Amino acid sequence: MGEAMQVMAEEGQLLAFLVGLTGARTVLEIGTFTGYSTLCMARALPADGRLITCDITDKWPGIAVPYWERAGVADRIDVRIGAATDTLDALIGEQGPGSVDLAFIDADKLNYRRYYESALVLVRDGGLIILDNTLFFGRVLDPAVQDPDTVAIRELNAFLREDARVELSMLPMADGITLARKNSV
Repeated sequence: MGEAMQVMAEEGQLLAFLVGLTGARTVLEIGTFTGYSTLCMARALPADGRLITCDITDKWPGIAVPYWERAGVADRIDVRIGAATDTLDALIGEQGPGSVDLAFIDADKLNYRRYYESALVLVRDGGLIILDNTLFFGRVLDPAVQDPDTVAIRELNAFLREDARVELSMLPMADGITLARKNSV
């Protein structure tokens, strides 16, 4: 299971590239796991940049901290432990809408739509939301597969395709990566 959850090296490189390309100074990550994607994105931030990463447990980020320290980016990373929906609501209250340049969603699939909606509030106009696992091992294409995670991703993909608030590009890399650029209002 852990291997399937881990961001691949080429995806980590893409995430870092997108942080740099967008000129991001504030990044939001929903789902830390072992902190590899966190590390990739934090290294791409300017020295005064900030990455807020959310996880349900401190177990996984705890594994990552020594690596973040060794890479010299631990001071850029703000770990938030708890239900991501609660954390995102708190961030909206603390920082306000449009306070994030780039958001990366890679957490429990059942809540992707809720995470996306909160990220859409937090991300500035022209900012980027990256959703991982949008091909979900190819299961989203098989109508016979009806487990809750697959159905949630399938429904999210259909919703995103029609969401006029963003421009989309779906990359068939890793397990599917969807880029959603927030349109200006």
